[in-house]
Amino acid sequence: MSSMLRQATRADVPMMHRVRLAVHENRLVSLVLTPEDYIAAIETSGRGWLVEVDGEVVGFSIGNIDTGNIWALFVDPGHEGRGYGKRLHDAMIAWLFSCGLERLWLTTGPQTRAQCFYERAGWQFRELLPSGEILYELFRAQAPALESSRA
Repeated sequence: MSSMLRQATRADVPMMHRVRLAVHENRLVSLVLTPEDYIAAIETSGRGWLVEVDGEVVGFSIGNIDTGNIWALFVDPGHEGRGYGKRLHDAMIAWLFSCGLERLWLTTGPQTRAQCFYERAGWQFRELLPSGEILYELFRAQAPALESSRA
């Protein structure tokens, strides 16, 4: 199987949304995302990346340049454990830091694989939010060296 990391475009939105709906953790419950939400996230307020395997989108990430928020990082459950999440993470983080941001943040559910993933990647726990989600931060000065996976 051949995998490729590349920047996401508006044409990729349906495939990205399919991946988003396929995940088992951090599922969409009360939020409805529209194609316009994705397009704004990758064209106006940030940038997105995806991993394709044999032409099929199996994961994506989106970072917000205005706020430093990690808007999305998801891998299709059938393709987990192959390093795609790390490739997506590292490309997104490298880009956000290269744009001059000093602090990045995200929220995720407690006791999830995502929580362990972010902690292994150097993210620091800040607080448990009233929503029940966990707030994490990553500062450029404290970020571990990233692989050269800029897209």
